[in-house]
Amino acid sequence: MKRVVILGSTGSIGRQALEVCRWRGYRVVGLAAGQNLEELSRQIQEWRPLLVAAHESLHGELKARFPGLRLGTPEEVASLEAEVAVAAIPGLAGLGPTWAAARTGKRLALANKEAMVAAGPLLWQEVEAQGAEILPVDSEHSALFQALLGERWEDVAELILTASGGPFLWEPEDLSQVTPAMALNHPRWRMGPKVTIDSATLFNKGLEVLEAKELFRFPLEKIKVLVHPQAYVHGLVRFVDGSLKAQLGPTDMRLPIQYALTYPERAETPLQDLPIPGVLEFFEPDLKRFPALAVAYEAGRRGGVAQVAVSAADEVAVEAFLSGKIPFTEIPKILARVLENTPSLPLTWENLFAVDAWAREEAKRWA
Repeated sequence: MKRVVILGSTGSIGRQALEVCRWRGYRVVGLAAGQNLEELSRQIQEWRPLLVAAHESLHGELKARFPGLRLGTPEEVASLEAEVAVAAIPGLAGLGPTWAAARTGKRLALANKEAMVAAGPLLWQEVEAQGAEILPVDSEHSALFQALLGERWEDVAELILTASGGPFLWEPEDLSQVTPAMALNHPRWRMGPKVTIDSATLFNKGLEVLEAKELFRFPLEKIKVLVHPQAYVHGLVRFVDGSLKAQLGPTDMRLPIQYALTYPERAETPLQDLPIPGVLEFFEPDLKRFPALAVAYEAGRRGGVAQVAVSAADEVAVEAFLSGKIPFTEIPKILARVLENTPSLPLTWENLFAVDAWAREEAKRWA
């Protein structure tokens, strides 16, 4: 029986990963969550994990509800003996547990894009040193991974990520009047608030471009984005002869989650007979309307700690928008200001954490 730990178990990806574990009959040995007491309690009741990590404010109530429950840190949960760790703690908070899982030689089912964006080369060093592996959970990166199987890297001309366009692809014309409620109403996906806002600004696609650069170790200038409102084609690979391979499927995150857990096998799911859409459209992204995507590309071109800085700044800017402190259109402006002021430093663990802290404070100046 495959053993799995879920990092970020009460979030959208974590809950869907647990559903896949039900489908497959896997044993969930560890859960790491935040402050959602009731959802975490339901998960503990069902899965009886060996170790649980949660916000310190929940410890007393969890011990009262589950006498004998072992509580630890997310890093300790990540280090449990298991075959797979689903890394789904959002933001740079997920980097430590993701790194801990890599140190123990597990398969990383990676849903925390910020970890790869901020620390890709450092994470790969650990993965390769410990004999671990990374399988992407993001639908777009899973699509690219699948399309690249069996192909020679020298035959690849470009990688193409698709974007649904979010809730504001065409309207309203004036994005400065967008409210948090409007931005959280994604037309295709049901996700956590941070990634949903990032999808509305298209910065999420920018993070995915940077993640693809680090995950596949591919040149940034050969990674493109196409807006695809139907969200049925998740990624394409163009080859030097002009041919393309694409991965298509329903807009359901349980598919790429399951693939990361079962690879190289494919297992049946309840989704196998869903209809195929009759129309598939593709458009170039409008960088004037969605400048956050351009900021992400610029961070990727600068290299070093620039990707760390914009990722950290975005967490601050999104939180400020959701709390009503700044308008929607201010988010990419804050990212651009922070990037402009980011010091040119090589990527090391020490520099990573220093620049992360600096970028958050710098973003707060504008938020």
